[in-house]
Amino acid sequence: VQLQASGGGLVQTGGSLRLSCAASGRAFSRWSMGWFRQAPGKEREFVAAISWSGGSTYYADSVKGRFNISRDNAKNTVYLQMSGLKPEDTAVYYCAAEIGGRHNLNYRRTYNYWGQGTQVTVSS
Repeated sequence: VQLQASGGGLVQTGGSLRLSCAASGRAFSRWSMGWFRQAPGKEREFVAAISWSGGSTYYADSVKGRFNISRDNAKNTVYLQMSGLKPEDTAVYYCAAEIGGRHNLNYRRTYNYWGQGTQVTVSS
């Protein structure tokens, strides 16, 4: 399984970005997917997750109402639409795949595979 995250960049406060995570593997439609982020000097933290069907989504309180996670199983891709960006959203964003049907999608250790990360920088 390989995950390729893209779409990061530099944006001003209040701006928007859409991150994409393209996955290899025929079983993508059966995986739950998540986004995490890590700012310099901080632990990697949960941002959002989506169930295999897309029917359930989960968000960290800090991004609720501003970020939206979605997936296109035909394209083996999960997205993170980010709006209302703040300087505190600055981090490297990672996508992750959970392939065993486990719950607790807000925990790092739930996930089996990780992408390489994409930098998001929000200027004030």
